[in-house]
Amino acid sequence: MTSERLIEITHPDDPRIAEFRDIRERDLTGRDSRFIAEGTVVLRLLAGAHAAGGDFVAEKVLLLKNRLAGVRDIVESLPADVPVYVAGAEVLDGIVGFHLHRGVLALGRRTTEDAIGAFLDRLPKQALVLAGCGISNHDNMGSMFRNAAAFGAAAVLLDESCCDPLYRKALRVSVGSILTVPYRRQSSGADLLAALTERGFAIWSLSPRGTVDIRDVPACDRMALVVGTEGDGLPESILSAFGSVRIPQAPGLDSLNVATASGIALFEMAAKNGRI
Repeated sequence: MTSERLIEITHPDDPRIAEFRDIRERDLTGRDSRFIAEGTVVLRLLAGAHAAGGDFVAEKVLLLKNRLAGVRDIVESLPADVPVYVAGAEVLDGIVGFHLHRGVLALGRRTTEDAIGAFLDRLPKQALVLAGCGISNHDNMGSMFRNAAAFGAAAVLLDESCCDPLYRKALRVSVGSILTVPYRRQSSGADLLAALTERGFAIWSLSPRGTVDIRDVPACDRMALVVGTEGDGLPESILSAFGSVRIPQAPGLDSLNVATASGIALFEMAAKNGRI
């Protein structure tokens, strides 16, 4: 990487890095289709998505000076028109509003997404899909995507009441899987499941009160696992309309959290349709 590409930032108020300023507050107010990628692993996946012409592109990078050597190959893989800013520790902390020990940030943007029908029509004939309704916790959201990636899910579908997967913490918890597993966050849970039903998916809703042991779910080329929010879980309208599954567990505990439960259930369903 030539030194000409590196742009040094010497003051936190430099307008060229305004999108990185006070990250935590900006996380709360939202960035429309833009997001902050934090850490080397997530930056590498963002660069890969950019190079592949997928749903995500990198717009600019901000690095701690002493982290440059460790991410040089990633930065060099980005197009020349993506600016790369570097700063010392004191300046970088002043920009983001807290001590950023990772020292690796990028501003990414999600490109225009199509409607759910067109998205589903591109899925392979054999596919496992994870669907979430009302998932509001960003740690759980990130873990769900990591599970989906680990067990070969073809896509993640989220209803419009779910939190944004591109929230910085969700991205970090997912270890960048949100940038690699195709997803859509649109419509109501009922509409998403109707669209899956129309395309031949066997839909299984996960609940401690499920009627079928997850180990007994029959194999099927197209399978969808539906999970709900902590506490209330899935609404009765969904549980009664589709097959419901449970994860057997020792007595005395109400349920597993959605991150753990989705991982166990996805493993079982992936094994059923030969994805692992």
